Amino acid sequence: MTEYKKDLGLKESTAIVISRIIGSGIFRTPAPIMALVGCTSLFGLVWVIGGIITIFGAVIYAELTAMLPKSGGPYVFLKEAYGPYIAFIRGWAMFFVSETASIVAVALVFTEYLNAIWEIASGTPFNLLVTFTIALITIWLLTSINLFGVNLSGKFQVLFGVTKIAAVGAIIGITLTSFSTGNSQNFVNPLWPKTFDWHTILAVGAALRYSFFAFSGWEGATYMAEEVKHPQKTLPLSLFFGISGVMLLYLGANMGYLFQLDVNAIIKEKWVATAAMKVVLGATGGILISIAVAINAFGNISTQILCKSRTWHAMARDGLFFEKFRELHPRFNTPNNALVGQGIWATVLLVFAVLSTYYQSGMAGTNTYEIIIDFFSATSTIFNLLT
Repeated sequence: MTEYKKDLGLKESTAIVISRIIGSGIFRTPAPIMALVGCTSLFGLVWVIGGIITIFGAVIYAELTAMLPKSGGPYVFLKEAYGPYIAFIRGWAMFFVSETASIVAVALVFTEYLNAIWEIASGTPFNLLVTFTIALITIWLLTSINLFGVNLSGKFQVLFGVTKIAAVGAIIGITLTSFSTGNSQNFVNPLWPKTFDWHTILAVGAALRYSFFAFSGWEGATYMAEEVKHPQKTLPLSLFFGISGVMLLYLGANMGYLFQLDVNAIIKEKWVATAAMKVVLGATGGILISIAVAINAFGNISTQILCKSRTWHAMARDGLFFEKFRELHPRFNTPNNALVGQGIWATVLLVFAVLSTYYQSGMAGTNTYEIIIDFFSATSTIFNLLT
């Protein structure tokens, strides 16, 4: 029987962690966090606590992976803890609703930011057909790359990880070194909350959910346990290095935002990173942020496609999913049937979302992303709590 090849080392596993975490969160969540806490000290504290708690979660996952070094990630742990019935429900809900929908949602984010760049350059937005075609090509291009062995996929993950680090690093460098537009007084005005009581503690607790969202996806490498060299040693290190590195990037990015924008400006801006870059570079800053988000989204899609297909294979191997999905390619040792099946269902969800938007508004982009998120949110929340 064909088995997985152990082609992923520490470098590739860490890249998977980084690529799964860094998405749109660091560009979108600073505003609601600041709106809740209202001062710079608690703003920074929320990001630090979010990162530390994520590292604690990673320690737990590392212990679980050491006990159960099997591909499939949270599905494997859920099956061991609650038995096959709950694992069956979780797995089917992941495939048909939440996890495949997440791939489509990020593909639409990628298309949205390509559209923003194109509209600035040409003055004309994408129409329905172009939106659908780009999202579809993206899903199948990245699915195809992952068909040809985890060694190739691992190299792409390293490339995406380095590119994401470079994109966020560029934002940090530009915003923190533009002294002509920055103001160091923003770091201490206000430094502390006006009062410190239960309302303050509740505000910090509420703000943490946005920090956790920005760190979500950190468990990605555990999906690949059987393809990692020395998983009991490599996975804990990759989780620690990946999450710690992302936390430092997030703290640096938020310092850059604060240097360019005061507290009130951060609260008012939906896309804080865009506003900060526009202060420094004008309209060019908006284009650069669109490029950065598009890069992050593209890498995130690839990592999701790679990791989540291992869950469908693990389920089929346990007799809880389609029989064909348990097969590995005899040459590339990849779950190609699971990858293709995942791509087909993602296409169905994409068609449904785009057509729903068309019939509601006559144009794509109005609420296509929100339709997909409706699929994703409820089931993922329930089963993440169980895990």
